[in-house]
Amino acid sequence: MSNQTKPTQEEINAALWNACDTFRGAFDSSEYKNYILVFMFIKYLSDVWKDHYNELKERYGDDDELIQRKLRRERFVLPDNCTFDYIYEHRNDTDIGEKIDTIFAKIEEANIEKLDGVFRNISFNSEKLGQTKDRNRRLKNLINDFAKPELDFRPSQWEGKQDILGEAYMYLLEKFASGAGKKGGEFFTPKEVSSLLAKLVAPQEGNRIFDPTCGSGSLLIKVAEETKDKDGNPSNDFAVYGQESNGDTWALSKMNCFLHSMDAAQIEWCDTINNPKLLEGDVLMKFDIVVANPPFSLDKWGHENAEADRYKRFMRGVPPKSKGDYAFILHMIETTLPTGKVGVIVPHGVLFRGSAEQKIRKKLIEENLLEAVIGLPTNLFYGTGIPAAILIFNKAKTTKDILFIDASKEFDDGKKQNVLRKQDIEKIVNTHKEFATVDKYSAVVSPAEVAENDYNLNIPRYVDTFEEEEPVDIAEVQKNIEQLEAQLVEVRAEMNRHLKELGY
Repeated sequence: MSNQTKPTQEEINAALWNACDTFRGAFDSSEYKNYILVFMFIKYLSDVWKDHYNELKERYGDDDELIQRKLRRERFVLPDNCTFDYIYEHRNDTDIGEKIDTIFAKIEEANIEKLDGVFRNISFNSEKLGQTKDRNRRLKNLINDFAKPELDFRPSQWEGKQDILGEAYMYLLEKFASGAGKKGGEFFTPKEVSSLLAKLVAPQEGNRIFDPTCGSGSLLIKVAEETKDKDGNPSNDFAVYGQESNGDTWALSKMNCFLHSMDAAQIEWCDTINNPKLLEGDVLMKFDIVVANPPFSLDKWGHENAEADRYKRFMRGVPPKSKGDYAFILHMIETTLPTGKVGVIVPHGVLFRGSAEQKIRKKLIEENLLEAVIGLPTNLFYGTGIPAAILIFNKAKTTKDILFIDASKEFDDGKKQNVLRKQDIEKIVNTHKEFATVDKYSAVVSPAEVAENDYNLNIPRYVDTFEEEEPVDIAEVQKNIEQLEAQLVEVRAEMNRHLKELGY
């Protein structure tokens, strides 16, 4: 593929989205998204492997033993006959689904430290894809779609633009989330919100970054990519950790990290509240930056186990049985280092609900952990139109005050959902950085004032966005009415003349 014929990011995205035609109408996108994303992943692995093999072949000629030894030191290994090219050659075989499943099993076994379990929840030989004849037809169409030149993922074709694959994967995740209704928000945070949260927590070189409800990894990756060195330049020096309870979504996050060259990421498949797996000995692992978009007001979160929690996450109080928001918040705070920050997306009820949640808010404010409360516009998230807020906790605060920002009125009104614009994100981030009071937008509030409000964090209590209406000029209004009435009399008289001429 020459430089002149290289597809753009948009063309690659379009080719991937068109590949979904194989499954549209046969079953729901919440099911077939896994087949598309997994197939994209095997195509990526195969093309990278092919590139590296060709480079070594050019360098070492026919010394196949040396070439194979070098290949075994790559970041992943593809066993013999486990490439997309092999799948393409056998696309007409009646047992092609079984062959693909066998290939994935071999790839997992050969890369057990990085890819163990990633493909265990998906089968290309499943009757979900139809009975044998229909299944083979669909798989052949899928294979042919990924053989198109637009989906040539060899690194040598992109000359330093390796993020093009990660962007394409994120594009597909976003498209699937957009069409998945309520379930869309379970695995993907809109990229603008992820970008905002990443800039607010401002990860630094060497940080350990954690998302306890990481979904498909979109927020976690965006935060990692925001990491800066001491001079403010982008840095690749960070460590990435995550936990996800849904097995299918966990697999997506593993592949997502791999495509973004974060294959050292430690992503655990587990229930964060009831069975966290990121531990150091018998205690929770600690991190510099903890971010999450946890499920809103989750019921059945594990209230029955909270009193006996051996990780002591609920010392400030046990969240309500039917609302798990503070269970996730308290877990995040307990997994943060003494110098660390927490950024969490929450429904507005977290700010003002009473009883147990009020007591928890009181403790968090008395400990001077809460740094900022940021109200977002409605209809930003997939599957819900309710407004959300971002809470920033900082264990190394330099002030006792709390910043409140009302950013609910500044956004782009999209067709399906609203979107934060670049200028909206910049305004929020700059206001937070300056910790400033801005008329009708933000307020710096003392903990004493919050205490006077019974620890209610509802943003309108602190940020007055009321705009006085222009005073009405009664005399002017009366004058306009009289003019309109006079014009109406003239129009009626004219109409009567025309009707009379027509014989009516």
